[in-house]
Amino acid sequence: MTLSWLQIVRLGLVQMSLGAVVVLTSSTLNRLMVVELALPAVLPGLLVALHYAIQITRPSWGFLSDTRGQRTRFIIGGMAILALGGYLAATGVVVMENHYGAGLALSILAYALIGIGVAACGTSLLALLATATAPERRAAAATITWLMMIAGIGITAGTVGAFLDPYTPALLLEIVTVVTLGAVAVTTLAVWGIEKRVVAHREPDEMPFWKGIGEVWAEPRARVFTLFVFLSMVAYFMQELILEPFSGLVFDFTPGQSTSLSGSQHGGVFLGMVVVGIGSSVLRIWALRTWVILGCLGSAAALTSIAALGHFGAHLPLTPAVVLMGFFNGIFTVAAIGAMMALAGEGRDAREGTRMGLWGAAQAIAAGFGGLVGAAAADGLRQIMDDAPAFGVVFLTEAILFVLAAVMALRIMDGNRPTTEHAGLVPGE
Repeated sequence: MTLSWLQIVRLGLVQMSLGAVVVLTSSTLNRLMVVELALPAVLPGLLVALHYAIQITRPSWGFLSDTRGQRTRFIIGGMAILALGGYLAATGVVVMENHYGAGLALSILAYALIGIGVAACGTSLLALLATATAPERRAAAATITWLMMIAGIGITAGTVGAFLDPYTPALLLEIVTVVTLGAVAVTTLAVWGIEKRVVAHREPDEMPFWKGIGEVWAEPRARVFTLFVFLSMVAYFMQELILEPFSGLVFDFTPGQSTSLSGSQHGGVFLGMVVVGIGSSVLRIWALRTWVILGCLGSAAALTSIAALGHFGAHLPLTPAVVLMGFFNGIFTVAAIGAMMALAGEGRDAREGTRMGLWGAAQAIAAGFGGLVGAAAADGLRQIMDDAPAFGVVFLTEAILFVLAAVMALRIMDGNRPTTEHAGLVPGE
């Protein structure tokens, strides 16, 4: 049996819960450390980088969910670890106010737990989706689950923001408790009973992890797709930390306008995801490779236009170009995830989680590396040239990386099939 639409939506609730907990660390707690506690902005940046670094463990969690024969317990257990990490992260901020050292130590532990929880839960969830989703529904499943994650991020950020005023440490802990316990409860109810209905029972496999990951890495298709994921995700994340400073320094945007610009970008991402979901799974047009290449080349064109707008003057409208970038980013994201889901089942049997973990680790490393390199490059270039060309060089570098990713997709992905069904890599690559 394969997942029904209702079951896909239920698994999307797990992604929504993931987004709800993680956004607390990237927005609310980040703001409290920098503004209310007057700590340097690099501190929350390093803590977030730690949670990305911990996600290099994704292949091991995927391998465990493959070999232990039951992904549900890893999904629920991972969410419980993530929820504990989220609560401890909030507690760490409260403790920092009076005992900085103790609060920092607690925060380091908390963000490590967040990384472990995201890796265990997220990898096992994607492996279950890859294993049990019908081929023609993969792009739609990726769209549904990622849109629900974005919805979880937006709803949680808005709701927490509304209830947190006026801020007190006690109120913060109450709100975080509700969010984290709610995430565990929703995840448990959402995933319970699905796996045993759609996935045949697997006997435990005692193969050592390093042997299992070696077998997957020996598969040319898995190895080459890992390199594609890393390259394209570095391009995707390089602008993450510099777009809002760029809008303020070059276009004189106020903090409120910069925040609205980010919202417009995510609106474009949302629209791009919907277009791929409908186009690939409902209308059944174009191969997955075509959608991936469109997303890469469109993102490159949008980044080039953003660099050009900065060069030619702040009187030109920036928002449409940013929305366009978000739109093509959304197309690329869903198409790439659909390709991951299709490719996870190719090669040695019963290793979907290991492959998903390998690609998830590549994505996490690329996210941390791309954001750091983008910010560091912009800072360095601003020391030797004006703001607009400095940021422009970074945006153009991103555009080049996206073009290279498109060329790579053209070479390695099979474009002969009209949908995600058996969407593999070109034989012999």
